[in-house]
Amino acid sequence: MSAAQTPFWRHKRLDEMSRIEWESLCDGCAKCCLFKLQDEDTDEIHQTNVACRLIDPETCQCTRYRERSQLVPDCVTLEPHHLDEFDWLPSTCAYRLLHEGKDLPDWHPLVSGDLTSVFASGHSIRGRFIPQDEADDLQDCLVPAL
Repeated sequence: MSAAQTPFWRHKRLDEMSRIEWESLCDGCAKCCLFKLQDEDTDEIHQTNVACRLIDPETCQCTRYRERSQLVPDCVTLEPHHLDEFDWLPSTCAYRLLHEGKDLPDWHPLVSGDLTSVFASGHSIRGRFIPQDEADDLQDCLVPAL
C-alpha cells in the first residue's frame, strides 16, 4: 500500500498534519472536557464526572469551539508541539495514542467511517457526566477514569 493509500495518521507525524487532519483526529468523546483535580503532593490527576459548561450533552461537542479559549480561560488547546505535556489525556485519545506510536482503535470514526461509533462503543461521556453549572464541590464528583 502506498503512502497515498495509507491513512494519513499512519504515515504522518502529528507535527506534519494539516489543520484539517489534526482536527479530524478528535473522536468526539469529550473526555478531555471533564474537570480533573491534581493532588498537590503527588501530582496525581483525578478524574471527575463534571464537564465544561460548553459541552452539548447529546453530541459531546463544544458549543462554542472557536471561542472556547476566551470563554473558558482554563481550556487547553491541543497542539502538536505540546503533546509531551498532555499525559492527562485519556488513554483512548487519538492524539495520545499516535504520540505514543500506537494506532487508532476500531471504534474511532476515522477507522469505522461512522461519526457515531464513539457513542456506540461506549467511549464517550454522553449520558455519564454532570454539567458544570449543576455540580457542587468537584471533590464530591471524583470517579474512575472514563
